[in-house]
Amino acid sequence: MTNETTEQASAKKAYAYTPGLKVKKAIEVSRTRILPIPGEVLVKENEEVDFETNVARAEVPGVPTLLRVSEVLNIAPDVVPAFMVKGVGDSVEEGDIVAQYTPFWGLIKRFAKAPIKGVIEAISDQTGQVVIREPPIPVDITAYISGKVVEILPERGVVIETPSTFIQGIFGIGGERHGELSVVVESNKDALTADDIKPEHKGKILVGGSLVTLEAYKKAEELGVNGVIVGGIKGADLKEILGYEIGVAITGHESVNTTLVVTEGFGQMNMSLRTFALLKDFDGFDAAVNGATQIRAGVIRPEIIIPQRKFALGSGAESLDQGMIPGTPVRIIREPYFGRIGTVASLPVQLQKVDTESDVRVLEVVLEEGNVVVPRANVEIIEE
Repeated sequence: MTNETTEQASAKKAYAYTPGLKVKKAIEVSRTRILPIPGEVLVKENEEVDFETNVARAEVPGVPTLLRVSEVLNIAPDVVPAFMVKGVGDSVEEGDIVAQYTPFWGLIKRFAKAPIKGVIEAISDQTGQVVIREPPIPVDITAYISGKVVEILPERGVVIETPSTFIQGIFGIGGERHGELSVVVESNKDALTADDIKPEHKGKILVGGSLVTLEAYKKAEELGVNGVIVGGIKGADLKEILGYEIGVAITGHESVNTTLVVTEGFGQMNMSLRTFALLKDFDGFDAAVNGATQIRAGVIRPEIIIPQRKFALGSGAESLDQGMIPGTPVRIIREPYFGRIGTVASLPVQLQKVDTESDVRVLEVVLEEGNVVVPRANVEIIEE
């Protein structure tokens, strides 16, 4: 029997959660990008946008400040307009003279100065007060993913769609970021350590295996790594990173420089082989990540989106825009094999002539009775 406490024993355990997270090789991803208040949409329908394209903009009114001019100048409220140096609509800098009272040939000098930078919004002869409003705060909404604008929401935002590889995590922290995927470990069982992170990883999204250590995450933040994707993280390390225990509220708004997406659970958890292999397939491609998580009602999961709109055929062995590789389960959706289910055997690079006399890209499908060759447009991927 050991003297180890229950708390110490629990700290060594790994907790996995399996809520049926999506891991899709190819799926149409749609994201609505909307302003918090009415504003201006900056793009047009069918326009191609990139991760950092500003798609909409609004201006949040600045905070108003009252300047009690009648009190400062020691004059009656109803005569304040007569002593104003600035008028409604005039811009002022902090310290600028807004009103002045200099009777007796300037022997008495009293000045009311702007306490803030802003615009004079109102002058009251009832209260003797002047309202100065701070400059408006611009709010820009970016595309977040690269794709096509498929719908304009007048004065509010847009809907963007893109064919993508899509992976959901179980938990995350940090908001929307993007960068080049970089797989920095050999297998899904390897922990991401500080030694794995180099200065050249600045701006990238790093993929580890079973765990990110506290030292590794801190180094990633210091070097400006945009994101980290791993199987697990220790609860104590997460508390050290945030400075507090994580609650049940929505995450994603933490003051961290590096977005974290955990795919499996808490503790040292080997990343799913399928997820790791998929991320490795797209090593070097641009991706978007978001750590926002909500466990309770209205579930929100952290996500990894790898847009494929700009992808060309790779070595010829695979059509990335269709998400097919040898072994991918497919359903044939055209005669003469309509409804038949099989797996991809190969994806020939050369165009082939079909019954319609058209030259098209084809694939070989393994059916029970043998292999058949059909146009790639005649099949759909069976999502797992």
